[in-house]
Amino acid sequence: MSDEGYPRTFDPNFKGPVAKSKVSSQVHSCSSRGIEIRITNRSCTDVLCCIIFILFIIAYILLGLVAWVHGDPRRVAYPTDSKGHFCGQKGTPNENKTILFYFNLFSCTSPSVVVNLQCPTTQICVSKCPEKFLTYMEIQFMYRTNKHYWMYYSQFCKSPFVKPAKTVTQVLLDDDCPIAIFPSKPFLQRCFPDFTTKNGTLTVGNKTIFEDGSGKKRNAIELRRAANRVNKILDARAIGMKVFEDYATTWYWILIGLTIAMLLSWLFVILLRFTAGFLFWVFMVGVIGIIGYGIWHCYQEHSNLQGRPNSHLTIYDIGFQTDISMYFQLKQTWFAFMIILCLLEVFIILMLIFLRERIRISIALLKEGSKAIGYLPTTLIYPVLTFIFLSICIAYWAVTAIYLATSGVPIYKVISPERTCKHENTTCNPEIFNTTEIARVCPGAQCNFAFYGGKSLYHQYVPTFQMFNLFVFLWLINFIIALGQCALAGAFASYYWALKKPDDIPQYPVFTAFGRAIRYHTGSLAFGSLILALIQMFKLVLEYLDHRLKEAQNNISKFLQCCLKCCFWCLEKMVKFFNRNAYVMIAIYGKNFCRSARDAFNLLMRNVLKVAVMDKVTDFVLILGKILVAGCIGVLAFLLFTHRLPVMIEGPTSLNYYWVPLLTVIIGSYLVAHGFFSVYAMCIDTIFICFCEDLERNDGSREKPYFIAPTLHGTLNKMQLVPLKQKE
Repeated sequence: MSDEGYPRTFDPNFKGPVAKSKVSSQVHSCSSRGIEIRITNRSCTDVLCCIIFILFIIAYILLGLVAWVHGDPRRVAYPTDSKGHFCGQKGTPNENKTILFYFNLFSCTSPSVVVNLQCPTTQICVSKCPEKFLTYMEIQFMYRTNKHYWMYYSQFCKSPFVKPAKTVTQVLLDDDCPIAIFPSKPFLQRCFPDFTTKNGTLTVGNKTIFEDGSGKKRNAIELRRAANRVNKILDARAIGMKVFEDYATTWYWILIGLTIAMLLSWLFVILLRFTAGFLFWVFMVGVIGIIGYGIWHCYQEHSNLQGRPNSHLTIYDIGFQTDISMYFQLKQTWFAFMIILCLLEVFIILMLIFLRERIRISIALLKEGSKAIGYLPTTLIYPVLTFIFLSICIAYWAVTAIYLATSGVPIYKVISPERTCKHENTTCNPEIFNTTEIARVCPGAQCNFAFYGGKSLYHQYVPTFQMFNLFVFLWLINFIIALGQCALAGAFASYYWALKKPDDIPQYPVFTAFGRAIRYHTGSLAFGSLILALIQMFKLVLEYLDHRLKEAQNNISKFLQCCLKCCFWCLEKMVKFFNRNAYVMIAIYGKNFCRSARDAFNLLMRNVLKVAVMDKVTDFVLILGKILVAGCIGVLAFLLFTHRLPVMIEGPTSLNYYWVPLLTVIIGSYLVAHGFFSVYAMCIDTIFICFCEDLERNDGSREKPYFIAPTLHGTLNKMQLVPLKQKE
């Protein structure tokens, strides 16, 4: 890039453009020429990283194609029997058998369930679940008088039999039929006992005590314990079904809420241009009022629970519950919410008191940012493009992960109920298992389906491919965000460095800056996003190790884990901050990533007071704006979903958990507001960087005038953050 106009480095001896004619027109024309040179005379930066990035994308696409060839997502959609066959798959003998049935649920209390994630009992596909209590011994007697009973019982056997001629011992050894069946209901395409509670007593099919087919008496509690071993997340999945029902009931209300949040965010952005000061205090009063309403509501709920049975219990007393509504029946829960909201309210009020002078500067910056967005309205559409790119990446990653997870052929493992077999967890062949030495050495052992895999080179590296899939996903996500930041920074920089606004602003600045970033600086953006992706990958590995080794950790290892997590969290935040400012410098000057990051760091360090006074306080104001949007929509959603607005509008009825759509609306509204205000934040950051550059390169003389807006310059004069007067 040429050294004409504005130099690419921080040169204190730079004297600005040379006069040729009238002073005013000369400065304008030279300034415009300097901007044009910075835009046109560019070269590709960080080419090596660009090549590596493109190769990774090509490899990522090839990985998706290979996974698509080897994977089968039906393995996620359909339950699989002990032979590895799908239940309910069309075109197979199990087409009409859509439900998985367990021969002996009591064997599922074995510790091997936790180790191998499989119940050591035969599992077959059936068309319906049992509806009555029956044992194999009872069927042998009943068959003599009525063959219909055997016809009913035999549908739960591996293969049809003419009559129950085998003894119970033979049935157990050959594993042809269950020795007992219990009243069950299908849940998640699996047969689970039909548990009910009568007068506080757990029953199965109106019975508390029953025979298990081997001559033993069992009770419903034992069966429940066995069922929970099979499906440890049975209750959680039941809640998942209720949550799904709530979403099905309220989806259009959620869309309406998100649409209102979008319109409200857009309205705030427009109003900030004309009434930034007034709107700021609306933000303040609104946020304080919403938090105050939350405190009052928590107090009311706490008071209403006075005297109710069990409301005095603590969260520790009831332990972990999958039914979240139980926590809202405790006084301690509402008291904790009230304390948190009170602390937040006090924090915001103290911030307003101590930062009242700096907030004046933030308001001036907000006004300048509003003018920039007013001249560049297409910047408000750019978050939609970012959302589309992110959605494509997330969908591709999820589909690839599913296809990788379902790659391979069925793998069968030896499973022993008592875990006494020396061949436990070894690979086996179910077709010939009963004739092998393992079946004789380990009576009662089963050769059951375990997972999908294989011995080929591809199958051996599936876990590695999953790691690669996750890493490239993180890299692409960070690259898309970086691309958006660089494109917006280029557009807003063209606004700031235009001496005569809007005449000097180039046409289509957003699309021009976007094309410039893709054409010249893909490598630099990939470099910055690569650093961030590596840090995030290390964080995920730490989280995974912490989850897997949680029970084996001592206090020292837990302390080290917490320290590492804290360090990586701080490192990630710091890298995000420096990357953001580096992208602004890349958009303005077109240097590579390292030089841009160095220049941005040096510039911020030379203006550290301005960073604290102007930039961060403005971020605080924008965060309050996001909270206000989410809070307004959240209060309306709360009143609607709890039927507090019956006079104005009738909300959805019969919700299982009103807080599910409520949290969805609040979080979604915050993300929508974040999308709009992130454009604002990028605008402020870019203007701030350009402002610092402006003060260092110009002295306010007629030959080298400031590009800063006169109104903002006047406000900063009062705060003594810029020279008190321009040089003549």
